[in-house]
Amino acid sequence: MKLSLLSCESQRPDQREIANCITGISLNIDQALSIELTGFLLEGDPVDIEVDDKSSSSVLRALRKLSIDYKIVE
Repeated sequence: MKLSLLSCESQRPDQREIANCITGISLNIDQALSIELTGFLLEGDPVDIEVDDKSSSSVLRALRKLSIDYKIVE
């Protein structure tokens, strides 16, 4: 499943926690790329990631917990 992470609505976003979440839920993103993508997300740029369909409900729950707005692309 492909997701587009649109923005983070948290008043004080935890950059390290968001990066760890992206690394944990994505299929092909390592820690260094995750940190870079987190920076883009916090600046307001959308970020596309691919996640495993089998764990989609827990992935979406983790994103909501971090106040990350997302859109399901496929």
